[in-house]
Amino acid sequence: MIKGEQIILRAVELADVELLYQWENNMSLWQVSNTLVPFSKYQLEKYIRSTSLDIYQTRQLRLIIEFAGQSLPEKTIGMIDLFDFDPFHNRAGLGILIHESFRGKGLAKKALQLFINYAFDVLGIHNLYCNVAQSNEASIHLFKNLGFTLIGTKKEWLKVKNGYDDELLFQLIKP
Repeated sequence: MIKGEQIILRAVELADVELLYQWENNMSLWQVSNTLVPFSKYQLEKYIRSTSLDIYQTRQLRLIIEFAGQSLPEKTIGMIDLFDFDPFHNRAGLGILIHESFRGKGLAKKALQLFINYAFDVLGIHNLYCNVAQSNEASIHLFKNLGFTLIGTKKEWLKVKNGYDDELLFQLIKP
């Protein structure tokens, strides 16, 4: 468990299946997750059981984000994904999902900063990157605010309802 002032990052547990089932099957999020078909609870349970494998085997890590305010009980508000982990080059992709009722409160920034510190200091990652749709202004602002630099644009990369959207590639190198 990774603890910050108001944020806790923890491993995914079987008790999270119902919540993951709702999030993974929310079609409005499929564009950012490159999902094309719904997930079953069985598939999600199988995934959770496989997360006990080492990050060097799976090349990915998903952590649940919990908000723990001063007088509030812990509340699951989102998840962070590390993907395409390359231990030779010490780099990985990064993605975050914050439940819509918790957006705009600065919690994504706190969770990402906590995770970035963990990735750099504990996992030894040198280079983090993320892919963001050009139309996703909130995420662009979030990653820029955390020091990520725009390093490229994939033109008309993402199919959207009315055509195509560019995908921006951001990078953060360990200081």
